[in-house]
Amino acid sequence: MVQQRGDHHEIPDHHRVVRAGDWLPADHRIQHKWLGKHIEDAKQNPKELIPVVREFKEFIEGNPRMYMYFNAMFEEIPHKKPYNKDPTGRKQIRDYHHMLEVLNHTITTAPHWTDAAANAGMVGVPMCAIFDYPMGTGAGYAAFLDPEVNKHLKKILNEWGKFLQTPKSAEVLGEHGQGWFSQTGRKDLMEVANEPYQTSHAFDSFYVCDPSAKHHGYKSWDDFFTRQFREEVRPVASPDDDNVVANACESKVFNVARNVKLRDKFWIKGQPYSVLDMLAHDELADQFAGGTVYQAFLNALSYHRWHSPVSGTVKKAYVQDGTYFSEPLFEGLGDPSATDIDAGGISVGQGYLTALATRAIIFIEADNPAIGLMAFIGVGMDEVSTCEITLKEGQHVKKGDQTGMFHFGGSSHCLLFQKHVNVEGFPELGRKENVPVRGYLAEVKP
Repeated sequence: MVQQRGDHHEIPDHHRVVRAGDWLPADHRIQHKWLGKHIEDAKQNPKELIPVVREFKEFIEGNPRMYMYFNAMFEEIPHKKPYNKDPTGRKQIRDYHHMLEVLNHTITTAPHWTDAAANAGMVGVPMCAIFDYPMGTGAGYAAFLDPEVNKHLKKILNEWGKFLQTPKSAEVLGEHGQGWFSQTGRKDLMEVANEPYQTSHAFDSFYVCDPSAKHHGYKSWDDFFTRQFREEVRPVASPDDDNVVANACESKVFNVARNVKLRDKFWIKGQPYSVLDMLAHDELADQFAGGTVYQAFLNALSYHRWHSPVSGTVKKAYVQDGTYFSEPLFEGLGDPSATDIDAGGISVGQGYLTALATRAIIFIEADNPAIGLMAFIGVGMDEVSTCEITLKEGQHVKKGDQTGMFHFGGSSHCLLFQKHVNVEGFPELGRKENVPVRGYLAEVKP
């Protein structure tokens, strides 16, 4: 993930790219420098392919269609700047063999912090950088939609997830330059939380941790990633007013859409919401035709637990398997009219991902009859494919109660309201700051 610090590093306009959600660096030179170092690390520390990566290699080479796709996706990457080389003249990932070598290195390490004061740090979602160019090609589009490819990617991500829950993964949580508790790391974490960084103890008073313990008491990278706010720093908005909807995730607004269709062409550039596909063809989906969708983005530095936006009873809660690194054709060379891969990467396609990505779906029957049945969708993007639901069907939740969490990098989420629900007051599009979790999101009017 990237924390772009424009106040310290002004990027010339001809290098700047608008990235909805700040998923990868605004300047591709930063991504190249980061990935170049990662490639060099893999070269200097060669490792035998772990079983799940070796299985993926055998699958690619044993299936003629996949063999064609995984060769073609690298051939389709433009042979011009910025796609061909990094600033030092080194080539980026050249073929699927090289891709697997770097991928193998990545999933046996934890994401380290890259000091933003040096190069606008890139942290949290290394696989997104590895696949960024190839998944934007026509062959990449076909390959990363394939169910068998996604089965292998799921195995790989699960294996990485196991490592990120080990004590060894906590080594990146130090106070050294590549540690998440470096001065710049803590400062950026607090800025994303909309809190001014005044002293090195600001993090300690904001998050549940033990500053006297090693790694602030976090037992693993995943333990740190799913860290909790201290109760008092994120109070529940109007806890006794059921007309006020609380924010489900610490996040930046991406879109608000009204009168959405039950079925629509979510893969086109406008990315209209397709309710039936978003809700995995659930029998309850019909109730949201013509309704309202609110979508917002969580970056890798954010708090990643979910909280109930309303008080009510959980009707259904489940995880729907889907894609992991698919992005829409209009972002890349798969679009016949395109001459370049959209440098915005997968973050631009957040609407598209609501219908295809691995996601958690929770239906809640609100206590407030003016709301009735509503839905929460936690959308796993890229590495963030593990969506953990922490409640059960039939359980009654109060507004602000925890409902689940994402693991690993950045992610997106949606709230769906039925057509008859008059919900107003959503954050304005273009807001730069995160909306605090459990804080005021919107209000239901009679």
